[in-house]
Amino acid sequence: MILSASGWRKVFAVSKDEQDKSPQISEDDKALCVVAADVFFDYISKVSNQENPVIALGIDTRPTGPAIADAMLHALTARGAIIQYSGVTSAPEIMAYSRKLDGFIYISASHNPVGHNGIKFGTNNGGVLNAEENALVTKDFLSVLSDDAKVSKLVKDAYNCSTSMLQEAYKTQSSSKYNALHAYENFVLKTITGTDNKEYQTDFFNMIQSYLSKKPLGVVCDFNGSSRAKCIDKEFFVTNRINFYALNEDEIVHEIIPEAENLVHVRDAMNLLHEEGHKEVILGYMPDCDGDRGNIVWWDDKEKESKILKAQEVFSLSVLAELCYSIWQHSGEKDFKPAVVVNCPTSMRIDEIAGTLGAEVFRAEVGEANVVNCACEKREEGYNVRILGEGSNGGTITWPSSVRDPINTIFAIIKLLVLREEGIYKIWCDKAGLKYNPDFTLSDILESLPVYTTTGVSEERAILQVKNTDHAELKKAFQKEFEKSWKEKQASLKKKYKITSWEAVITNGTKETKDVKDFSLSKKGGLKIIFKNQDNKNIAFMWMRGSGTEPVFRIMCDVKGDNEKMEKELLEWEHELISLSDK
Repeated sequence: MILSASGWRKVFAVSKDEQDKSPQISEDDKALCVVAADVFFDYISKVSNQENPVIALGIDTRPTGPAIADAMLHALTARGAIIQYSGVTSAPEIMAYSRKLDGFIYISASHNPVGHNGIKFGTNNGGVLNAEENALVTKDFLSVLSDDAKVSKLVKDAYNCSTSMLQEAYKTQSSSKYNALHAYENFVLKTITGTDNKEYQTDFFNMIQSYLSKKPLGVVCDFNGSSRAKCIDKEFFVTNRINFYALNEDEIVHEIIPEAENLVHVRDAMNLLHEEGHKEVILGYMPDCDGDRGNIVWWDDKEKESKILKAQEVFSLSVLAELCYSIWQHSGEKDFKPAVVVNCPTSMRIDEIAGTLGAEVFRAEVGEANVVNCACEKREEGYNVRILGEGSNGGTITWPSSVRDPINTIFAIIKLLVLREEGIYKIWCDKAGLKYNPDFTLSDILESLPVYTTTGVSEERAILQVKNTDHAELKKAFQKEFEKSWKEKQASLKKKYKITSWEAVITNGTKETKDVKDFSLSKKGGLKIIFKNQDNKNIAFMWMRGSGTEPVFRIMCDVKGDNEKMEKELLEWEHELISLSDK
């Protein structure tokens, strides 16, 4: 089991086949779940100062979810927890609900294959435990697992829990689900508008509905059997006069990760809808199994076909939309300091967009918790961080949410398209020196974005298997190989790509350190080599980090402009250097 702050994950299918859809889990895995629930109970009791803490428990739609939940329900019941079990629940939903409780346990393996499953823990701050908090729970978990007698006693106690109390937890599933949905919908209204002022929220959605009554807009979603199929999506869009079309609501029919290879189903559905006369359908999305991530398909009105938006482009569009909305919303406020927080491998196009709009960019290590915590730190310093996330996977987090959410992503784009009289998109055009066309379409907005060539996070060439598990040692060896190779390639890089110098940057947790002289200081964090031109402007970077949730080493490159040749050559160079360093 990988014990990351982003989630504890393993293959729970008894066969250990990661594509196995069978619902059974082994007795050993039941014991793991009992121990996990037990140590979290101890943790949440301590931090909440509650003898009988109120804990939300939910699952995504993976086949092993109910069996894992049952083991944890037994353990929590035996300890006296007040359980709010809502069954199939999306990650943003349970995190919004838990804000009114003491904490949550969410059973999911996010985008991993169907035979995987896992566990996420959180308090009532709306997000998962941060790295330090997770480390405490992990330490207790491993300590208990090292004592076979203690594990046996915990399992025995769990399955000897009060039958009536256990049944009560199951009986309240419908009411818990209703309360979770209600809490989530209210939170989404706050997130989309940026305020909990009910009058403002009403006026905001009235503006959207007024525009859509004249110019309809449609959205198609490939649920792929995910938890969002049992969430608010359909009702929320329809209530706000947005036509909604759903695919695969009841079954996981293809790979779970919402990357380009799996977005083809949304793309094909959008093309078909247009052939059938549903010309208003211009946006589509596909969530992962826990429903906290949804990458985008859009209708290109100029080429008359639907297209898949790359992850970095999804995030860039969201950042553009929410920064412009935030500037409009806070117009005239003297203490308004806009900022964006992203992970280390997010494309430099974000720096260009933010710079144009007068916002600062701060970077943290890969991991949703790192980005969220970095944003919290910057808010405490006086920055207005409306938008944050991991651009490398298209994950958009909109304050006050602490988790990615496809509804927020879709509505960020809708703000640009619909709030025309308010001039949301015009703000970008004016600051970027672009000619504003009042009859703009989504195609026009996308064409206005800075152009970069970026390695896709799920591409085969972006994932390496390495032998050396000591990442600090590997990066130290990489530095030696890189500096040697730089001397050999410097002249050709300058001639071909105008690269004249470089800078090493590392990220550990919420901290970014620039101009690093020792690559090994990044340890298991992110390492980035930024390449500069003769004007000392950043024009490309190569990045690397070992995954915290999968046994792989991830690499990528980002290049300013439409230059696939340069991106490919830099990535191949990085691959070669890591191979030479991995001994």
